[in-house]
Order: sequence, then C-alpha cells, then structure tokens
Amino acid sequence: MKYVLDTNAVSELMRGNPAMLARLRSAKKADVAIPEPVLAELEYGIARLPASRRKRLLLDQLATVKAAIGRAPWTDGVSTAFGSIKAVLERRGARLEDLDIAIAAHAVAAGAILVTDDVGHLSRVDGLGVENWSRPGAPPSGDGPATAATARRRRGSPSA
Repeated sequence: MKYVLDTNAVSELMRGNPAMLARLRSAKKADVAIPEPVLAELEYGIARLPASRRKRLLLDQLATVKAAIGRAPWTDGVSTAFGSIKAVLERRGARLEDLDIAIAAHAVAAGAILVTDDVGHLSRVDGLGVENWSRPGAPPSGDGPATAATARRRRGSPSA
C-alpha cells in the first residue's frame, strides 16, 4: 500500500472530482486503501441525514467506493503509531481529533502517503507524507518525485 485516503479524499471521489478520479485511476489498485475510521466518519455523516433521495445517492456512492477500494487494516502497528502521534502532538500543544490521528496512524504504520485536502492540518504529524489529489495539475501517482513537503515529512520520525 502506497496511499491511504482521508475522509475528504473519499468524499471527493464520491462527488466525482475529476482530478481525484484521474489520480486514483493512475494508481495500482493494491496501492490505495481506505482506513476503517474514514468509513466510520462517512457512515456517520450519511446517517445524520434525513431520509431523502440525496441520502440514498450518497449510500450508493459510498457502496461503490467501498467495493472498488481495499481497506487499510487497524493493526498493532497502527495502535502504536496512534499512541505515539497523539502523545507527541499533546506535548506540543497541537492536538488533533482522535479520528484524524487514527487515519494518520494508518498511513504512518504502513509507510504510506495520506491523500487529503487537509494538508496543513495533518502536516503537524511527523513522519507523515501528505498529498492533495483533489486539485488539477498534481503529478500522477508514481510519476516523478514526491513533493518537497511530502519528502520533508517522510524524513521525520515514523512514530511522530
């Protein structure tokens, strides 16, 4: 696995964002995964909606994404990364929501890049490579070097 998708990245896929779809298509299927906390956030967001055509559409779109993209499992390594990341952030006074930390921990534990629109927000996590696929013009997966920001964060401590 090379890429872990954040909640906002999956939302962009569900919206049909052309840049996201192009980047996803350029990646090998086995290189992209969705952590379970992302699915939990999406399920919660949809469950909050009243019964409607929009809710049914979102459920259908989520089912399509779930069928097309594999999962990043919650392993002992993810739990270790979660604990380390949260402790380091708390010591710095730079807290993140637990689900954001859990999602970042999946990427850190797998040595993967987190695909997110919250690059600034999640760049506080040392050792986490981040990329934003939702904007046109980013190089396709696997083409060329990682961005300077990604390379810089990847050199940091893998445990935060």
